Amino acid sequence: MRILVINAGSSSLKYQLFDMTKHTVMAKGLCERIGLDGHIKHVAEGHDVYESHAPMHNHAEAVRAVIGLLTQPDTGVIASMEAIGAVGHRVVHGGEAFNASVLISDEVIKAIEDCVPLAPLHNPPNLVGIRACQEVLPHAPQAAVFDTAFHQSMPKAAFLYALPYEYYERLKIRRYGFHGTSHRYVAKRAAEVLGRSPEELKIITCHMGNGSSLAAIKHGVSVDTSMGFTPLEGVPMGTRSGSIDPAIIQFLMVKENQAITQVTETLNKKSGVLGISGVSSDFRDLLAAATEGNDRAQAALDIFTYNVRKTIGGYAAAMGGCDALVFTAGIGENHVVVRRMVSEGLECLGMTLDQEKNKSLSGQEGIISVDGSVNKIMIVPTNEELVIAMDTQALVGV
Repeated sequence: MRILVINAGSSSLKYQLFDMTKHTVMAKGLCERIGLDGHIKHVAEGHDVYESHAPMHNHAEAVRAVIGLLTQPDTGVIASMEAIGAVGHRVVHGGEAFNASVLISDEVIKAIEDCVPLAPLHNPPNLVGIRACQEVLPHAPQAAVFDTAFHQSMPKAAFLYALPYEYYERLKIRRYGFHGTSHRYVAKRAAEVLGRSPEELKIITCHMGNGSSLAAIKHGVSVDTSMGFTPLEGVPMGTRSGSIDPAIIQFLMVKENQAITQVTETLNKKSGVLGISGVSSDFRDLLAAATEGNDRAQAALDIFTYNVRKTIGGYAAAMGGCDALVFTAGIGENHVVVRRMVSEGLECLGMTLDQEKNKSLSGQEGIISVDGSVNKIMIVPTNEELVIAMDTQALVGV
C-alpha cells in the first residue's frame, strides 16, 4: 500500500509518499510560496532532484503538482494517482475531542474547525490541506493524526492551570501539549532499542528544535509535557520565550506603550535564544558565536540547557524515576555541545554521558551514556511522517 503524508502550512505543503510494505519513503518534497509565485522541490527514488518555480494559486493546485511529479516518468514513482491508497494529514490541534488518530469525516472536520481558536496559525492550513486532497484524490481515505492526541492521557494535576475552574469548563483553557507524534515515536523506539516493553519504562523525551518540548512518558503514556495551552509555554526556544511571569505582559504594555498583539509578537518571534543572544535562533550560529567569546550567545545556551535540565529533574521526580533520557529533533539529534550541557549534573539520576559516544553517534540512533550507567541517555532520530503513515494504514485496515 502507498500512503501519501501531508503537512500543510499557510503557504506551504510538505509531503512524503511511503511504500508501507517496507516502510520506506518513495518520494518526498516541499511546495512553497503557494498563492504567490510558487516553488517546488521534489526528491524521488531513482531520479535526480527536481526543482521548479511554478504558480500554485492554492493548495489544491499544489496537490495536483505533487501528483503530477509522482506520476510523470522522469520524476515519478507510481503509475497513476489511483496507486495512492490513503492520505495521512498532520493536524496540530485536536483539543479534547481526540485522543487518537481518526479517519476524516464531516464530523471530524467540524471538530478540527472548532479548535481553530486554540491553534489559529496551524489548524486553518491543516484544514486547507485536507480539503485540497479530498478534491484531488477523492478515491483515497483520509486520516488526521493530531499533535495533541498523545498528551490526552495526562492527569488533571498535570494539565489543569490554577485558574478559576470555569475557564476550563467554559473555555477549555488547559495544557494540551504538542509534538505528541514525535514524543510517541521516539519513546516507543527507545524501548525497542533497549529491548524492553514501553509499559515497564519511565522515559523522558526531549524534542529540541526551533520549537522545543519535553515529555514525561510513564509506562507508555504521556503524564506531563512542557508546552501548554499553546506552543509558547515551556523551555526557551529559538524565538519563543517559553514560560515567563505573566505579569511581564502587562508591564511591557504599560512601560513600552505596546498593544497586546505587539507583546505577543515579541514573545513568539523575537524572544528565546534569539532575543537573549541578539545573534540568531539557529544553534549552529549560537555555538560559533559563543566559541568566539560572545557572552550573550553563551548566556542563551546556558539558559536553554539549564531550563531543559531543570525540567528533566522535575519529570524524574513526577514519575518516581527515569529509565531513559532521549534526545531527538534537529538540535537533540545533531548538537554535541547542547547534549553535553543538558546532561551535566544528571549523574544524580543514575545517568552519565559518555563524551566519546556523544560525539561519534551524533545524528545517529544509539545509547550515549557510559557503559554500566544505571539509566540510559540516548539519541533517537524522530520520524513523525512514518507514524502518520502507520496510523493511517491501521485506520484504513489494509
